[in-house]
Amino acid sequence: MGSLSPDVIPARRPLHDSIPPLILGTATFNTQYVPNPFDLPAISIVSRALDLGVRAFDTSPYYGPSELILGDALAHPSVTQNHPRSSYFLVTKAGRIAGDVFDYSPAWVRYSVLRSLERLHTSYLDLVYMHDVEFVSPAEVLTAVRELRRLRSEGVIRYVGISGYPVDKLCELAELVLRETGEPLDAVLSYGHYTIQNRTLGAEAMSRFENAGVDVVLNASMLGMGLLTTRGADAGPMATWHPSPEGLRKACQDLVPVAASMGEKLEVVAIRWALDNWSRVGASKGGRTPKLPAGARVGVSVMGISSVAELEETCRVFNSVIEGLEPETSDVEQTRRRQWSLDRRQKIQGVVEKMWDVLAQWKNYSWSSPEPGFVNARKPTEVGVTPDDGILTKHAAKSQVNVEVEELPAFVV
Repeated sequence: MGSLSPDVIPARRPLHDSIPPLILGTATFNTQYVPNPFDLPAISIVSRALDLGVRAFDTSPYYGPSELILGDALAHPSVTQNHPRSSYFLVTKAGRIAGDVFDYSPAWVRYSVLRSLERLHTSYLDLVYMHDVEFVSPAEVLTAVRELRRLRSEGVIRYVGISGYPVDKLCELAELVLRETGEPLDAVLSYGHYTIQNRTLGAEAMSRFENAGVDVVLNASMLGMGLLTTRGADAGPMATWHPSPEGLRKACQDLVPVAASMGEKLEVVAIRWALDNWSRVGASKGGRTPKLPAGARVGVSVMGISSVAELEETCRVFNSVIEGLEPETSDVEQTRRRQWSLDRRQKIQGVVEKMWDVLAQWKNYSWSSPEPGFVNARKPTEVGVTPDDGILTKHAAKSQVNVEVEELPAFVV
């Protein structure tokens, strides 16, 4: 296990001034997506991401070995010699233990965050979400958010957020946190709700987040957790757990020939459309990029990656999206790239509109989360009970991490 000597923590500026607009998601470092996540070239993926300017990583203890794999990659000498901890943004979650097991008690939240520090080989986390908040009561969410804020005051984490699937529930809880605590959430992560299949995370939801004072709203699962791919959700490990109904799976597979008829692949269309549109729709609750004028914001996207090739293609697409947002210029080459991006946007929009006709009643469909009748399998006698593995004792003996003012380097993407 790597050293957890105190790192220099960047000053706590507003989240939108700290968070990069493209985040590498590592839910894919998990048996839910690949047969053996330890076979993934994680060190190569992380190193290449940092070299390309992707300076943020999202994980969770719920994602099987994801935290361990990501942490070991970030701690590898080939990474640390070129990329100090202060040069990247690290995100994890707490509260979800297993598919039907949740513990939002202060004791478990604290233990989970401290365990994440160990797994990720760091002395602080940039952002921590309470994971899949729709599965517990609002009171439990409030209690957990307050504990995260206590950890923030101790210098363990910098920003606090919530994540989940139902957009209405995320809005309600963001409103509740502001109303009950007098302080808004820094971030809300929504997944599967700004895709070519589902645009529920749109203007109405963004208005509610604005009124709730949320600083950054992130869009994840642009491929619908595998729904919007050529192989679909019925192929590979996803077939055993994907929550989508059969009708939606079939409708999404019917999009494959639509894309092919226009010389495209479904996943290419889905990624380009989501990155491009969310960059603008999510801009009011987005992050910064040095490629745009000072003060401009870009919708923040989380993209799952399982290979260097996927990473490089995602970065290429995202950089092209940003070129389409750049102001007009007299630079001939920049003008050419900007126009190519705008033309690409127009073509992709035409393909997606044909897809919407095929989706019919499945357009903007959201499955129930949790499913009716869900019961948390965490027994009352187990709530707040933490393993006797030395993590809490180790961190109780440490002095509070000193917070020093230091600007994060400008992010490339």
